[in-house]
Amino acid sequence: MEFASSVFWVALLQIIGVNIVLSGDNAVVIALAARSLPPQAQKQAIMWGSGAAVVMRIILTVVAVEMLKLPYLKLVGAALLLWIGIQLLLPEEEEGNGGEAVGNLAAAIRTILIADLVMSLDNVIAVAAAAKGSLVLLILGLAISIPLVIFGSTFLLKLMDRFPVIITIGGALLGWVAGEMAVTDPLVKEWVEANAAWLHTAAPAAGAVIVVAAGKWLAARMEAGEEVHPVVDLAVADQPADGPKSN
Repeated sequence: MEFASSVFWVALLQIIGVNIVLSGDNAVVIALAARSLPPQAQKQAIMWGSGAAVVMRIILTVVAVEMLKLPYLKLVGAALLLWIGIQLLLPEEEEGNGGEAVGNLAAAIRTILIADLVMSLDNVIAVAAAAKGSLVLLILGLAISIPLVIFGSTFLLKLMDRFPVIITIGGALLGWVAGEMAVTDPLVKEWVEANAAWLHTAAPAAGAVIVVAAGKWLAARMEAGEEVHPVVDLAVADQPADGPKSN
């Protein structure tokens, strides 16, 4: 495909458009993961998280078609996404020193990458199809989309400050995506389509309810002063695990 041809530019616009449409949930994850960081660290998390996620998505696209044929992959991804959604709804503790802030920044970026990896399994197929086998088109299209994803994440962060309910909506979105992934895994897809097509609607709704209900319940326990250990929290994974801090 020649650089000067109209086919090249049409395909490039298609890739950018597809990536914008499919990156809405990724922008939600980035905003949720960065919301508890200081303003400067938020910018760094958005920049590094978005850039690294796009690079990872380019690599993933090359092998995604074959990966999606593997059974259990989407089921594991769905479970992981439910976990991330619940963790992102939990309240964050205020940090008092620069070392901990750096650790939380790294943890936020890691959360962004893991969630983007899980949610991109389906998205990259559409992008790869639009690229028509051209690696140059793929890289250009995704690279141009970086500032668009960053803008979306930054805008959501500002909205979350004014309307905290958006955090809950974002968590529900992750649960919804997890439910969609689970029923399209090769292990269960044919059975679902033949015997339980209603799961295509019920599973995403159930995923959203699970994330919001579990997240709110655990958050209420934490605010009440109870010790909660649902799973290892990605946002505090870099902190010492030798017991509660003493004041």
